[in-house]
Amino acid sequence: MKTKLILLAAFIFALSTNIGSAQGCEDDATPATASGIPSTSSLKVFGYIQPQYNNYFTDNGESTFNFKRARIGVTGRINRSFSYYVVLETSAFINGEDANLLDAFATWDKHEWTKVSLGSFKTPFGRDVTTACHSLTTIDRSIVADQLVAPQRDMGLMLLGGSSKTKFRYSVDYMNGRGLGINDNNKKKDVIGRATYQLFDMLNVGASFRLGYPNTDVDRTTYGFDAMFKYEDFSLQGEYIYDEGDYNRAAGGGCGSEPLELGEKRQGAYIMAAYNVNKKLQPVFKYEFFDQDIDLKEIGYQERMTLGVNYFFNPKTRLQINYQANIETYINQDNDALLMQLQVRF
Repeated sequence: MKTKLILLAAFIFALSTNIGSAQGCEDDATPATASGIPSTSSLKVFGYIQPQYNNYFTDNGESTFNFKRARIGVTGRINRSFSYYVVLETSAFINGEDANLLDAFATWDKHEWTKVSLGSFKTPFGRDVTTACHSLTTIDRSIVADQLVAPQRDMGLMLLGGSSKTKFRYSVDYMNGRGLGINDNNKKKDVIGRATYQLFDMLNVGASFRLGYPNTDVDRTTYGFDAMFKYEDFSLQGEYIYDEGDYNRAAGGGCGSEPLELGEKRQGAYIMAAYNVNKKLQPVFKYEFFDQDIDLKEIGYQERMTLGVNYFFNPKTRLQINYQANIETYINQDNDALLMQLQVRF
């Protein structure tokens, strides 16, 4: 425990030297002016819908229409010192719930490098999770992000700095660790930190850390590293996450994914390549693996390859088609899938 606290202190110190990301569904909910000073009072209504068709190549052969997400929100400023951000999720297909409050936080952001948010927002861990949901290159996030960065939203206090226009961004959170709409069941809280830095014009790197107590006194430690490489119309993104200790089985997977039973130690990674053929067409390839129990050989280990194409009718309307080839190394199953999603933003 002492070693973990020393590592945590060192990580937070590194964050304070040089590191944000999307707290909710927008990349920068309350952008500053060109000078970096927040604007005066403002109001913006935004949202998007993602109707989807899924075809599963299982023994029974299943297919369905649903909504991946259907969200509407409002963001704005009270004055130069305080902003607000509220989003409602109306899709009943997310975790089997009716419309619910997704993000709701107030931010004191008078100074670009010392902002403070209080409320419910995304867990600032990893590049995949902190990417705005409408900006994902593939329909589904990686398996490792959905399984190990859970809950992906929580209640708490966040200290953050930087923006999409700065080389360095950081965030340090003090959160319940139980997920949205649930009171914490112990006095201990999760501490989560993330840092990103634009090393070169074409390379952005990041690191994330979590020390938490998802149930009672048994701790959980998670860390991850990620990078984004962009050169002209080509992009390459990768991420690795390692997790050990206790976990909250009631937290569920991210964005409605089915949670898996995890071992004491688990890990996963992905690498994703995309190329903009022109302003409308973008082919995508992603390879990923996830090991839900490192100590068990083969059992619980899975791989997935995603072949996809994104077609942009205009900047606000996008069609995504993904074929997911799932690979099990121990017991082979027929569980590939074809996903098609139309996204409209407003």
